[in-house]
Amino acid sequence: MSDSETFSALILRETENGRYRPAFEQLGLDDLPEGDVLVAVEYSSLNYKDGLAITGKGRIVRKLPLIPGIDLAGRVMESTAAAFAPGDPVLLTGYGVGEEHCGGYAQRARLWSEWLVPMPNGLDSRRAMAIGTAGFTAMLCIMALEDGGITPDRGPVVVTGAAGGVGSLAVMLLARLGYEVAAVTGRPETHDFLRDLGASEMIDRETMSAAARALETQRWAGAVDTVGSTTLARVLAETMMDGTVTACGLAGGADLPATVMPFILRGVRLQGISSVQTGMSRRRAAWDRLAMELPLDKLDALITEVPLSSILEQGENILAGRIRGRTVVDVNR
Repeated sequence: MSDSETFSALILRETENGRYRPAFEQLGLDDLPEGDVLVAVEYSSLNYKDGLAITGKGRIVRKLPLIPGIDLAGRVMESTAAAFAPGDPVLLTGYGVGEEHCGGYAQRARLWSEWLVPMPNGLDSRRAMAIGTAGFTAMLCIMALEDGGITPDRGPVVVTGAAGGVGSLAVMLLARLGYEVAAVTGRPETHDFLRDLGASEMIDRETMSAAARALETQRWAGAVDTVGSTTLARVLAETMMDGTVTACGLAGGADLPATVMPFILRGVRLQGISSVQTGMSRRRAAWDRLAMELPLDKLDALITEVPLSSILEQGENILAGRIRGRTVVDVNR
């Protein structure tokens, strides 16, 4: 691709009132930021953070103008980095891409090589984006549960926001690894979907979001919480002795109306999960495990593929809770 050729992109540009507006435009390579690898993007994905960014409903975007999209996968076109050569399949999640560095909602991306993960054996761009930040975060949660000594024989693991991207992949992975999984959802129509992924118990969202006492009956050996607020407080209050709770989301709020009782009386461990700046060795280990342990037939069943041209509507849908499973974005249509 010569510097004079153009490519399609969704770009956020500042408006006169200090906000920004999204627009589909034809851009040139000179519009991309610095980096040592140029990638021909094949697929991106839709995450809750992407919905916040493209609708302007969350403080996600930290630099303008910006191409959003926190995930991307494709092939190297040009590289001055020794680690990558033209034709190499790669993927990227995190590192501020789609927040302060132009991201995946475009046909081209210029990136720094230290952010890129070589495509694991067994995955292609479409499946890698079906996993995306959501699946990567789910695997980091599971690795943290394992680090806390939570093995399948310890007892059930609860997953909140189970029908969402992180939640559904966490349910699938935990079941695949032999855990008994309880799925929390506010959408009864997703029960069959979650059972197919491996959940053995369904819990209504309202039950888990009700205010909890300092300590409740012990129910969970571990947890993957994507919700925060009163739901996370109840999960902590119901966690067994020496259990581990991983917290990776705030769909229900950023507050935590809890007490120290689960920590000082039951030895509960609350492990925060931040996927953005995860070190490369753990990042690659997580992706290798995802490629090895995810049942690809079930992964494929999670996918809804949409064109980039529909992403503004899809951003509204994910914020409204109308998305089930994983939305993969074909940036070339």
